[in-house]
Amino acid sequence: MTATPTKTPDKVAATAESEGSTGLPRLTRLAAEIVAPTTLLTALLFYFGWSHAYWFFDYFGVSSTVLGLTTQDYLMRAVDGLFVPLIVLAVGALLVIWTAAVLPAHVDLGLRARFGRVAVRAFATAGLVLVTNGLSRILWSTPFNQGLAVAPLCLGFGVVFLMYAVRLWRRTHAITSSARKPDRLPFTEWAAAFVLVALSLFWAANDYSAAVGTSRAKEFVRGLPDYPRAIVFSEQSLNMDAPGVREVRCQGAESGYAFRYDGLVLMLHADDQYVLLPEQWTPASGSAIILPRNDSLRLEFLPSASRGLRPTC
Repeated sequence: MTATPTKTPDKVAATAESEGSTGLPRLTRLAAEIVAPTTLLTALLFYFGWSHAYWFFDYFGVSSTVLGLTTQDYLMRAVDGLFVPLIVLAVGALLVIWTAAVLPAHVDLGLRARFGRVAVRAFATAGLVLVTNGLSRILWSTPFNQGLAVAPLCLGFGVVFLMYAVRLWRRTHAITSSARKPDRLPFTEWAAAFVLVALSLFWAANDYSAAVGTSRAKEFVRGLPDYPRAIVFSEQSLNMDAPGVREVRCQGAESGYAFRYDGLVLMLHADDQYVLLPEQWTPASGSAIILPRNDSLRLEFLPSASRGLRPTC
């Protein structure tokens, strides 16, 4: 009669660890087969660039959809919106990986054996509070979820804390049955957690990109005196009624254009359109000007240092 081998706590913990992490490699392979990494990255950059452009021009009362911005324009703007979040995310991931690699295995097991239940309760409580605060932003606003990217980050970190609490609970309470459980439940957990964390990061980066777009618009307004001046010549009167914009009739038969407009700054040229801003633009009284690029118009530019000079026809 053979004796049934007994499981030591370390073996039980290792079994729980294996069962809890089985779904992650499967999920990674499945995601790689369904979505090409470069395609997903391009789609994310495009969306973030679109959000950046939308809120940048919205500050000036212009819908970015009428400007005909290209995919390249959106991707270039996405770099500005995602530069800081990607650095923070990469540094955080490296710190977690390096901490797990440096921490001795016996110390890790000893801490879990001694403080496992306390840690489970702490991570579970913190996770529930964070997830609740993050999800509450969908229904109503409170002082705890109104900050920039607070709600999505609470949701993402809350899910991570809950997953870690479940993992600790399985290891500290051990597995009473010697039979190996199916890995369908761990895979489902990993998949749901991955979706929630990915969406929360997407949400946070979107909020940040929108905030960066508005911030860059305000910086552009503050720097208006330092930008080159745009002089618009037109065959017909454009009836520009904006603060600081001056209409001058060009006299003389040699003048190819009948009207000249001073006091403007070129903000963007896209899709054969000029987006101009008055030098004295303010959110309360200013308006952006969009002109088509055609033979009836001509633009000249002067450096900001030449503001004392009067342009001539």
